[in-house]
Amino acid sequence: MNHSKIGRFVLAVSLALNLGVGVALILRPVAPPIATPTVPPAPALNLPEYLQLNATQRSQWAALEPGFLGELQGNWQDIRRHREALVRAIFATTPDPATIAAEHAAIAQLQAAQQQRVIAQLQAERALLDAGQRARLLELLLQRYSQDATEEEQLHRH
Repeated sequence: MNHSKIGRFVLAVSLALNLGVGVALILRPVAPPIATPTVPPAPALNLPEYLQLNATQRSQWAALEPGFLGELQGNWQDIRRHREALVRAIFATTPDPATIAAEHAAIAQLQAAQQQRVIAQLQAERALLDAGQRARLLELLLQRYSQDATEEEQLHRH
C-alpha cells in the first residue's frame, strides 16, 4: 500500500467517524465536545428540558437512554482499540497491508453497527416527540453536526 492510498484510507476513516462522533457527543449529556480555537464548546444541554418533554415523554426518554448509551460506550471502546492498532500498523517500521486492511475492516464493521444503533435510537426518540419537539431536535442535531470535528481533524488544525 503506497503513501497516497494510506493517506486516503486514513482520511476516509476519519470522515466516517464524523457522524458517529457528533451523535455520541450530542446524546451524551455529561461532556460537551472538545473545543477548537475556531469552534466554541457546545454548552451542556439537558435534552428533555430543551425539547420540553412532558412527564410521559420524560419517562419514555429515560427508558431509552441507558441501554443506548451503554452500547455506544462499549462500541467506542472497541473502535478506539482498533483505531490504535490501525495507526500502529500504518506507522510500523514495515507496514503490513494485511494488518492495515484487517483493522480497517474491523473499524468499518463496528462503525456500521454503531450507525444502526444511532439510527434506531433517533427513530425511537422521533416516535415519542411531537412535531415541534422533532423540529427542535432536528435543528440541534444539524447545528451540532456542522460544528463537530473528529479528534484527527482537530489535531491537524493546530
